[in-house]
Amino acid sequence: MNELMQNLLKLQALEFDKPAEPVPDKHIAELRAKIPAPILGHYDRLMVRGKKGTAAIHHQVCTGCHVQVPRGTVLTLMHGDDIQICESCGRYLYLPEPAESAPPVATLEKSKLRKKRTALVHAV
Repeated sequence: MNELMQNLLKLQALEFDKPAEPVPDKHIAELRAKIPAPILGHYDRLMVRGKKGTAAIHHQVCTGCHVQVPRGTVLTLMHGDDIQICESCGRYLYLPEPAESAPPVATLEKSKLRKKRTALVHAV
């Protein structure tokens, strides 16, 4: 993920999620200074409407609006050439790190239990 998207995600976490401890305005101003004005303006318009400015892509679907994203958009993000906007909701898109998209452990444990139950049923 490129530096611009990382800065947008940090800014969104500070402004939208409202952390428990107050963050100095100086830190937010430093992040905003690193983001180009046109991108920041678009991001702010989304935030004013109560929407998050960024959304991850999971299985080629925008997590903001749940609409399928064109393959070309995903490939551009994979190459890290440019930032992309969802054609449906207007959020800035990013691909999560591999650790974020790994299936939860509980899901793996459930599938193992299901296989054991199936094997026991067929054995009886």
